[in-house]
Amino acid sequence: MIRSMLNWRSLLALVAIVIVSATIIYSQYLARKIAADERQKMELWVDASKSMLSNPGMDMTLPNFIRNGQQSIPIIETNEKDSITGFVNLDSAKAAYDKGYLYRRLRTFRAENQPLIMKLSDTPYIANRYYYGHTTLLDEVRYYPLIQLLIVALFIFFTLYSITIRNKATQNQLWAGMAKETAHQLGTPVSSLEGWVEMLKESDLDPKTVVEIQKDVDRLKLVSDRFGKIGSKPQLEEKDVVVQVRNMMEYIRKRAAGRVQLSLKGPGGVGGAGGVAGVAAEGGTLYARISGPLFDWVIENLLKNALDAMEGKGNISVTIQENEKEILIDVADTGKGIAAKNLQKVFKPGFTTKKRGWGLGLSLSKRIIEQYHKGQLYVKQSEPGKGTTFRIVLKK
Repeated sequence: MIRSMLNWRSLLALVAIVIVSATIIYSQYLARKIAADERQKMELWVDASKSMLSNPGMDMTLPNFIRNGQQSIPIIETNEKDSITGFVNLDSAKAAYDKGYLYRRLRTFRAENQPLIMKLSDTPYIANRYYYGHTTLLDEVRYYPLIQLLIVALFIFFTLYSITIRNKATQNQLWAGMAKETAHQLGTPVSSLEGWVEMLKESDLDPKTVVEIQKDVDRLKLVSDRFGKIGSKPQLEEKDVVVQVRNMMEYIRKRAAGRVQLSLKGPGGVGGAGGVAGVAAEGGTLYARISGPLFDWVIENLLKNALDAMEGKGNISVTIQENEKEILIDVADTGKGIAAKNLQKVFKPGFTTKKRGWGLGLSLSKRIIEQYHKGQLYVKQSEPGKGTTFRIVLKK
């Protein structure tokens, strides 16, 4: 159905372009006919003028009728030295108060049409030149189709733009609906599992096993909570961004291969972000208004992407810094990097270079940062074979 709609839109756009193009071609044909007709009128007008000057005793009824009947074509008369000697159908007031008005119009007329020359004498050579411009009708015929084309182009542009906005809104609603439905479906089994965990705590089962099961149940609750927040206005709270990032790095470290090294560098010197086993860290504290569960989800997605890119070996470094208005978080890896042709696609839903996965992690992360936190998420730099750096920008 969507493909059918797109085909119809393409067909309508093509028909509109054909109609406007045909209009332009026909209007240019009419313009040439009008220009030829104006040339004939000017030739008659010059002949009538010459008759009146050369034969003062003749009946002037017809020449006067021809001369006086021409009230649409603007004309400037010059002598044999091309000095202006008169004009017809031009603004007299402007000619009187603006000395350059007639000369500007003369330059325009010279560019538009060849002058008509009326020779009055051979020796000495005396002649009048008549330069003329286009009538309002000719200008309208020439430029109206172009205006029409512009209007049609604007109409097509705004139509396509509105369709894009509507499709994006529909897509966002679909995303939010799927996320909420996922959270709803997870809610019942998670609640049931919590009950079973409580029963296991009272049994003779190894307490370490119960603790691990409890961690997995808590993890499922966290996933459900994250999906439940998609599509709803998140509750933003003042939180230490360094601590949030550090905790997620420790969570990822426990699930990473032994040959992957993680390091965290925060603002303010050594000590503030330390105290986490396995994660080399230094830095201070830095607060921003964030939704803890959603922000953690973004960091987790970026770290997991980094792990996938390195295929079990390499370094992941997170650098947190600040300026006057913003907090900058760079997540860098030494993985395989992103090809230049894919840099504009990495945040699109469904795009992935992995054999498994839906290709939704980066798309969701970008939505969380930009729509819910009013920040930015983008690829700061990437080089195939050397690694990638993603940057998060948050308002302080």
